[in-house]
Amino acid sequence: MARVVVVGAGMGGLSAAARLAALGHAVTVLEQAPEVGGKLGRYARDGFVFDTGPSLLTLPAVYRDLFLTTGDALETVLDLVPVDPTAHYRFPDGTEVDVPNASRSGVARAFDEALGAGAGAQWTSFLQRAGRIWDLTREPFLESPLDGWRTLAGLARSWDAVRTVAPWRSLRGLGEQHLRDPRLRMFLDRYATYTGSDPRRAPAALATVPYVEQVFGSWYVRGGLRLLGDAVRDRAVERGARVEAGVEVVEVLVEGGRAAGVRLADGRTVPADVVVSGVDAAQLYGGLVRAPSAARSLRRATPSLSGVVLLLALRGRTPGLAHHTVLFPDDYDAEFDAVFGRRGPQRPVDDPTVYVSAPDDPALRPDDDHEAWFVLVNAPRHAPGAGVDWDAEGLADAYADRVLAAMARRGLDVRGRLLWREVRTPADLERATRSPGGSIYGTSSNGARGAFLRPANRSPVPGLFLVGGSSHPGGGLPLVGLSAAIVADLVGPA
Repeated sequence: MARVVVVGAGMGGLSAAARLAALGHAVTVLEQAPEVGGKLGRYARDGFVFDTGPSLLTLPAVYRDLFLTTGDALETVLDLVPVDPTAHYRFPDGTEVDVPNASRSGVARAFDEALGAGAGAQWTSFLQRAGRIWDLTREPFLESPLDGWRTLAGLARSWDAVRTVAPWRSLRGLGEQHLRDPRLRMFLDRYATYTGSDPRRAPAALATVPYVEQVFGSWYVRGGLRLLGDAVRDRAVERGARVEAGVEVVEVLVEGGRAAGVRLADGRTVPADVVVSGVDAAQLYGGLVRAPSAARSLRRATPSLSGVVLLLALRGRTPGLAHHTVLFPDDYDAEFDAVFGRRGPQRPVDDPTVYVSAPDDPALRPDDDHEAWFVLVNAPRHAPGAGVDWDAEGLADAYADRVLAAMARRGLDVRGRLLWREVRTPADLERATRSPGGSIYGTSSNGARGAFLRPANRSPVPGLFLVGGSSHPGGGLPLVGLSAAIVADLVGPA
């Protein structure tokens, strides 16, 4: 039995804790915030309840495996329901389309009906290519520890495999190869933001993101996605893990060349045979432990985008409102230019894509005559002096007004129904989660080398491992869960 300290109780840390405790290790989880869950947050006020992080679960097999591996099935503790349609999309020309859940033929029909005959065939052709990429990359790139360029070298033995994955091509470039309709290309571009990236620079391999969503479905936890975090925490505790909140780790201790525990802000030390870091890799390598090579690699990577969030308490109900609504702008490239500082410095997006999550869930509203909306727009990181200072006086409220006005221009005006709003900026996200600049996914996947610059699960310090969205294989609930499974395999049974 090893003594394991998990630093950070986000979904990566909690999932790793549950798996390692089930393997027989003595696990202690230390979280600096008052509550566990990390970016899988929740806000409640006046009977309105909001998930403040992920709003849907894709690839649920990751968490089904976690629960089966550690005890009872996921469905014994949570009510997992499909989201259908997955989302309602509105394009700049006024075209609207509901994308059905887990039905490739249904998606093709929806595109044909909304965009014109032949659009469905274009998307089907693209999705077939994405499926081949998924088959080739799933095991070596998502379910196994990253082994640098050697991981890619395994694919290089087959020219057909290399040609399929096309590591030299961007997601935008792959879309242009298969999709003639500009609205389909816009639809595809949005999936780059699932990893905090720019579709013009993100690799073509991200085609697997819409493939996974449309093949394995989109799911929601009745009562809110936050309940998934609570359930994983409970499973970890049931298997014997100890979880402490409000405890700040200030140093990973290294003795004899390997991780030996952690030092807390109050001066106490917690000895360990294994340390699992669930904090942002930039925080880990920037101050908690000395690992010069890992720190240099991080500095070469492009940080992921962040976001501005509006939590809206609304009176009345919206006829025909989908669980998710996406309102595209006239100029999508201008959005990515602003967020990543191209054609000028990083700046708030003038006319952003607006993403609305509004589950029809009685548990999230005071009564049936009200709605709780989570609204997200992409934004550059908080970077006072070097980019956008989201703490600048008046900026947050002024930008929230701009977002509400953009929604109104695109046919979703809720300003007359607004009871109150809560605005959260990248600066707020940084304070809440210690994610530098409020980057949602750590580093982006921008550039051909982006995936290989993402910190590996096994650190350069023996006995120190990384989980969570800033480490391999990336951000989002499924990949975070996979990082925990990888680390549990690396540590092994007691």
